[in-house]
Amino acid sequence: MTGGEGSELPQDGEPIPLSALQHAVYCLRQAALIHLERLWADNRFTAEGHVLHAVADKPGSRFSRGVRRVSALAIASRRLNIAGVADVVEFRASPQGETAYPVEYKRGKAKLHRADEVQLCAQALCLEEMTARAARAWPSI
Repeated sequence: MTGGEGSELPQDGEPIPLSALQHAVYCLRQAALIHLERLWADNRFTAEGHVLHAVADKPGSRFSRGVRRVSALAIASRRLNIAGVADVVEFRASPQGETAYPVEYKRGKAKLHRADEVQLCAQALCLEEMTARAARAWPSI
């Protein structure tokens, strides 16, 4: 399909989970096991990640120092047929309105494969469509 202003991508069923993009960049086999076969087994590292991530999974909103932070925010792009939940989105005021900055929490240090950054950029694309304003993504990993 050739793209143009306002062109829509084909929609086949449920939207693709944002986490599936991250998993696919890291390892296609892992992505298929998790998202197609629905197979998952925690190990020590993923279990620690779940514990550390628990705060970001609680929906809420707070305002501090000119920044509105919304946690566990459902986001989606109908045009790209992707959806998920952002750990945190920071909305920073500017003269043109609020700019969205997705923040994704991950266990450990930044990885070389950049899969986490793909997920973060996909979140920014969802936020741009939802807010009709450019979003900014920076690795907060």
